[in-house]
Amino acid sequence: MADFKMTKNGLRSQELLLKQLNNYLPTLQLKKTLLQVEVNNSKAQINTLLDSFNKKKEEIYEYSHLLSLDFEIDPTKYLEIKHIDKTYENIAGVELAKFQKILFSKLDYFLFDSSPWTDSIIEKLKELIELKEKINIEKEKYRALKKELIDVSIRVNLFEKILIPKTLKNIKKIKIFLSDQELAAISQAKVAKLKIEKAKQKL
Repeated sequence: MADFKMTKNGLRSQELLLKQLNNYLPTLQLKKTLLQVEVNNSKAQINTLLDSFNKKKEEIYEYSHLLSLDFEIDPTKYLEIKHIDKTYENIAGVELAKFQKILFSKLDYFLFDSSPWTDSIIEKLKELIELKEKINIEKEKYRALKKELIDVSIRVNLFEKILIPKTLKNIKKIKIFLSDQELAAISQAKVAKLKIEKAKQKL
């Protein structure tokens, strides 16, 4: 059953719907473009962070022989995350987290209880953990943007491939129906006129 009426009011309704669809489509297309740019940027940022993370791991690997030595301070005790500061920004209608800084639990140790390289190892490990958290947040951002891009792409496709063509088809169908009705009415009027004229001639 048709979801529109084969009347002049039905035609106006379909024409109004078409106008609304055509007006809203560019907004959706723009949002899709912006999201695609943000998805690409986020992907590139993840790759950059991963490169930095791997380089930092290589740096720490150079200290691995020191970590295996027996000394009083265990560096891993000083790597407990206390808090991760994040801000939030709205990009193309999506609320996204942005890394600000990471705070580690504060633990003091006596300088003479530690090895000369303890501070350096702890700092490098903290930098590695910070990079890991940045990657995690950026991956969350990427997933959110990708999901929104897919949703918007589906809507754009719905407008372009289904709703607008369907509405155009409905308008054409109604116009043909109304035109046929008008022709039928004219034809009936002519027939009626001829009958009246013939009736007059018989008088």
